[in-house]
Parts: sequence; structure tokens; C-alpha cells
Amino acid sequence: MRKILLPFFFSVFCVSNVYTQTKNSKSSDPFAGLDTAFQRVLKDRKAAGFAVAVVSKNKVVYAKGFGYRDYEKKLPVTTTTLFAIGSCTKAFTSSLLGLLNKDDKLDYDKPARDYLPELHFFNDDLNDHVTIRDMMCHRTGLPRHDYSWYLFKSSSRDSLLQRIKYQEPTTALRETWQYNNFMFLAQGMITEKITGKSWEQNVKEKIFTPLGMTASNFSVKDMGKSNDASLGYIVQKDSIIKKIDYYNIDAIGPAGSINSNVLEMANWVTAWINGGKFNGKEILPASYVTEAMTSQMVARPGLPDKETPDAHFGTYGFAWFLSSYRGHYRVEHGGNIDGFSASTSFFPSDSIGIIVLSNQNASAVTGIVRNIIADRLFGLSRIDWNGRSNTAEAKSKASAKEGQKNKTSNKKEGTKPSHGLKDYEGLYNHPGYGTVEVVVKDDSLKMLTPNGDVWLRHYHYDVFETFGIDKEEGIDTTGGSQLNIQFLMSPAGEINILSMPLQPGLDDLRFKRTPKPKEITKTELEKYVGEYEFSPGASAKFYIKGEKTLYAFIEGQPEYELIPTDKNKFSLKILPGYSVQFDENEKGEIVSASFIQPNGTFKATKKK
Repeated sequence: MRKILLPFFFSVFCVSNVYTQTKNSKSSDPFAGLDTAFQRVLKDRKAAGFAVAVVSKNKVVYAKGFGYRDYEKKLPVTTTTLFAIGSCTKAFTSSLLGLLNKDDKLDYDKPARDYLPELHFFNDDLNDHVTIRDMMCHRTGLPRHDYSWYLFKSSSRDSLLQRIKYQEPTTALRETWQYNNFMFLAQGMITEKITGKSWEQNVKEKIFTPLGMTASNFSVKDMGKSNDASLGYIVQKDSIIKKIDYYNIDAIGPAGSINSNVLEMANWVTAWINGGKFNGKEILPASYVTEAMTSQMVARPGLPDKETPDAHFGTYGFAWFLSSYRGHYRVEHGGNIDGFSASTSFFPSDSIGIIVLSNQNASAVTGIVRNIIADRLFGLSRIDWNGRSNTAEAKSKASAKEGQKNKTSNKKEGTKPSHGLKDYEGLYNHPGYGTVEVVVKDDSLKMLTPNGDVWLRHYHYDVFETFGIDKEEGIDTTGGSQLNIQFLMSPAGEINILSMPLQPGLDDLRFKRTPKPKEITKTELEKYVGEYEFSPGASAKFYIKGEKTLYAFIEGQPEYELIPTDKNKFSLKILPGYSVQFDENEKGEIVSASFIQPNGTFKATKKK
């Protein structure tokens, strides 16, 4: 399980009527000394590299790469180096809806299901009332449910869309702002439904091509083919810069799969600064641009603090966070996906845009660099943003260390699992998330997920701790359990539920167990065929249908398809918790069948 878990020098133009004298600098050039400042950021943040571009009105006035796109080979970041931009993708997706709105093909305030009937929510109230606007500004009542697409990844957008029906809201519609990637997946699929073209085709035709974004793409599979693509990195053990694999998120692409470079993202920001126009041509409708960067929903507390009293308010437009940065109206969105961080921002009243892309996981670099540049461009007293980050990081580590001292365990010593480990094996499914498999390997339980294997270490009773298994370094328990999970049993005493705390604000999610089907031949099945008598006049019949499917029939009941799960044992496909165990004599002949169910076990003898 992953722990949820960015030296080609582009010409610099200094336009005297754009920039004011910075208060703490002798130079009128706001970019003077940036190399030194940014190298310090790289060092202190233990970052591999980043690239930055600054836009003023309709031109790039600064662009440069720092550090390495490939840390091991020491290949430098350039202004054309590709990075995953993560959730900065969202503004592209919502812009497609803005274009459809301009063409009278979509109304923001109509129910989303009017355009995408395949979309189903958790209840009828949401089905009837969630609008396009609600999805664009994160106010549907749904929390993130991110483990559903991240841990239980899928290659199919349709399958991810179907999960929404089983994802419980935590608040009422329009009550609270709650970030949700699935709502941007749905927006992308609405675009596909209306236009008959893929989300990727729409973005490329409507945005990438007219903006000259020829290197930008939609998948890490394509990014990896580029000769100027960055690799992704994490910081391990506070100081080790470690490369990690690209993480493919194509299925939920409209929420975050675009890869780009700072020069092409500068074109994108230029269009926003200029009311939707690029090189005099309209790319986005001016009415949409205005509405997208207008407050639609309060996103977070926005009071000024003592350290930065002139940075305040926090709202959300259409795929943009809105705030006041030291007296300047800022429109911004970050992006984070395995090994990469991004920040796309612009100040519409000042006609300034700043893009920072980094190949570091969950990095503070993007915000630090953005703020350093903004302070210089606006002639503000310079805040040591990097130093503040150092201080905050040190305080956080000290607080965590102190917290560990005061932490007491609730572990009940001397307990053991209620069943043998083999009884916990099986497939566990939640319709809003997906399926994991629990197996016994090396005398331990392991959970196999679509996003990697997890070691389950017994904690107490039927509760287990989880530890990710790194392909190179194995199991690391030093950071503690990522989460504790619990197995539950049916009234019949069989393990039937895996309970996992995957979404804050909701009860632990319950994954229902079904035994994993065992491969069996038709010849092997034939020994179970026959009539079995419970008592005179009451019997069960077993027979084969198709190539190798065993069925059971009891008079007065439907026929039951049986799934082989162990030696001489079958589960009833449509009845969880019900199974049949066949018994054999010393010659290996089947002599009886026991029907195991919650209210008891019923044995039937095979008739000769």
C-alpha cells in the first residue's frame, strides 16, 4: 500500500511599467538572485528538481529549470521538461463544460443526470438535485472517497462511475465544500456523452491545439516516451531522494492525468489572464472565465493570521481556489500525484501568472517558489517562505516525536485470531470501492490490492495492522501501521466481513467476503453428482450444467450455483455465508453432503 499516501534559460524580459521596485532589493530586476534562492529551496526541501515560468500580460517573462529531471543520471530540468500536473487538470475539464454552455448544449444549473443518466448517487435526493455547478465547485455532500480510485484502481471510467452509487455522503447537498475527484471524472464523461468524443480528444482539440500545447499529453505512458520527461521522487527517511514508479491514473483522467511543461502551461495561464484569449483568438468564453474565477462556495476558513495578516479568505470557483494574497486576488490550483507536485496560479487584476512544476511527491516546493516570485513581482516586503517552511517542518517533527512519548497502546496482549489463518482467505468486495484478496503466505496474512501488496500483522483479536510491502526493500514497520483493519464473522461463525477505515466522517467500510473460486475439472465435479437424502422424502440433487459448473436443487427452492473454494467444499453463489461440504470415505468416495448455514448444519446422505 502506498503512503498516501515537481538548464535551458528562457529569455527574461523586464518591462519597466509592469514591475515596481521591490522594497528589500537594490535591483529593479525582480528575478535577480533567484538562482541562489531556488538552489537553497532545492537543498532544504531535499527535492530532485522543479521548473518555473512567469507570465506577464501576454508573454513569458521568466522561465527556467532547476535541479534534475533524472536525479540518478543527473539530467537537468529544462523549461520543456514534462511533469505530471495532477489536479491542475481539473480546470481543463471544467473549461470543456464552459464551452458546451456557450453553445447552449449544457446548463450549469440542471441536474447532472439530465446529461449522464448512467450517473447514480447514494440516494434519490442527490440523484434529483445534484447539478453541474455543484460538481464543478465540490459541494455535492460527497467526501473524497479517494481510496476507491487510488487503492482500488481501475482501467475503466465506466466502472469508476458505477462506484459513485455506493459512496455515502457525509453532509447534505450544498452544505459544505468537500473536494471530490469523482465529480470531475463525471464532468469529463458528461463532455464525452454530449460530444461523442473522448475527454482526451476534446481537451486536445478545444484547448491544447489552439494553445500550441503540442508536448502535453494525458497519460504517464505517453510521458515516459518523451526524451525530456521527469521521473518522480519521494523523500525517504527525511533525506534520501528516491525514485518511484509512475502511477497510471488514466481512468480518472479528467480529475488529474494531464502531463505538461511550464512553457505550455504558461500559454494556458496567458489565456486566463486575457479573458480567455490567446494571441487575440478566443479559446475560452469570457463569461465562463469570469464565472470560473468567481467564488461559488466557501472552501476553508479564511481569516488572516499574525504571520501573514494580508493573506486571507478561501473560496472555490470552477476548478480554481480563490484567495487574497497580500492584497492581490489570486486564482490557483495545486496538483499532487505519485512523485509530482504542481501549482498553477494567476493574479487576474495584475495580469501575472506563475507556474511551478516539481518532480517531488507532496512537495512544499511549489508553494514556496510561487510565493517568493509573487513577493518580488508585487514589490512586497520579502517573506522568507523557505525559512518558514523549515521552521514549520521542524516544529511538526518535534510535535510528532512528543506525541509518540504520550501515546499509549490499546492493544490487548495475549489475544489471538478467532480462526486459523486459512479461514480469513478470500475475496472481499465493496461495490463503491473494489475488491482485495486476502491470502496466507509465509505463515502470515497478506492483502493483495490493485495498488500493491500489504502485510497484515496481528494486533489483537481479529484486528490486524497493515504495512506496505516495497518491491525493493520489503516490509518497513518503522513508521507504524498505515491503518488497522478488522475481520468480522457471521452468525454461523465464518469470517465474512473485512472492515476498513478508509473514509473519515463515515463508519468503517465493510467489504463482504466471498471465497476465491478454486480451479476444478468436469471430471472432478462428476463425483459429487447425485441425490442426497436428508430424511425420507426430503432430498437434494447435485448436477453439472455447462462445462464445469455444479448446481444444487432442493424441492421448493431455486437452484443454487456452487463455487468450489476448497477440497470438497463449495459456497452458494447467491447466498453469502452458506456452503456445502462433501464428505468422503476411506476409498475417496463421496458419501454425504453437509449444508452449512447460519441456523445450523444439515447433513444429507448420498443415495446409491
